[in-house]
Amino acid sequence: MQEPAGLDGGLLLRPVAGGNAFEETVQRLLQTVRLGLIAPGERLPPERELSAMLAVSRATLRDAIASLADAGYLVSRRGRYGGTFVSDELPVPTPGTDGDGAFRPGREISPAEIEDTLTLREILEVGAARHAAGRPLSPGERELLWASLTEAKAAAGENYRRLDSRFHLTIGELAGSASLMPLIADVRMRVNELLDNIPSLGPNIAHSNAQHEQIAIAILTGRPEAAAQAMSEHLDGTALLLRGFLE
Repeated sequence: MQEPAGLDGGLLLRPVAGGNAFEETVQRLLQTVRLGLIAPGERLPPERELSAMLAVSRATLRDAIASLADAGYLVSRRGRYGGTFVSDELPVPTPGTDGDGAFRPGREISPAEIEDTLTLREILEVGAARHAAGRPLSPGERELLWASLTEAKAAAGENYRRLDSRFHLTIGELAGSASLMPLIADVRMRVNELLDNIPSLGPNIAHSNAQHEQIAIAILTGRPEAAAQAMSEHLDGTALLLRGFLE
C-alpha cells in the first residue's frame, strides 16, 4: 500500500475550528477521501499524527474514523502493516454509465444551485491561480504542481476525476492562504456532483488537460494575470457543458 504523498494527502487535514469538533473532523476526512487526496487503498496518517494535524483529541478522531468506517469510506486493519485505510471501493456513486451502457444521471439540481456553484468556483479558483502565480514558490512547491499536472494528464477513467481535483486543490494550496482551502474543497465537492450528472466527453478531457498545462506554466513562470486568464477560460469551458446538459 502507498502512503499519502506529503502535501497532497494533507491539504485538508488542518486544525478544526469551532465547537463541532466531531462533525468537522468527519467533514475533513470525508472531503480528503472523496476528493481523492488519499486514494482508495492508501493509508491515512497514524492516529497520533492525524489527531495533531486536526487538533482534536484521539477519542474524537476515533469516533470520526469509526463513523466513516461504518459508512463504508474507511477500513481499519490490525497487525504490523495495519492502520486506517481508504476503502478500495467507495460508496459514492461514480459518473458514467450503468450496467447496460446507458448514461446514469444523479439527483435533480436547480439552475439556481448550478449558477451559485459556478460563480463561487470562478471567484475562488481564478483568485487562487492569480495569487499562486504571484508568490515565490519553493522548489518543492514547483515540483508538486508539475507532478500534479502530469498525473492528471496521464489519468484515465475514474482516476481522472480524483487527479483533476488534486490539481485544482494544489493550486489552492499554492495561493498561500490556509483559510482558502476548505472553501475550494467545498466548491470542488459541489462541482463534482454536477459533473456526476453529465457524461464524460473525451475531447473535453483532452482540452482540459491542455488548459491545465497553460495554467501551470503561467504559475511557474510568475505571470499572475496570465494564470488568472487561463484558469477563467478553463472554468468557462466546464461551465458551458454543465449549463448545456443541466439547465
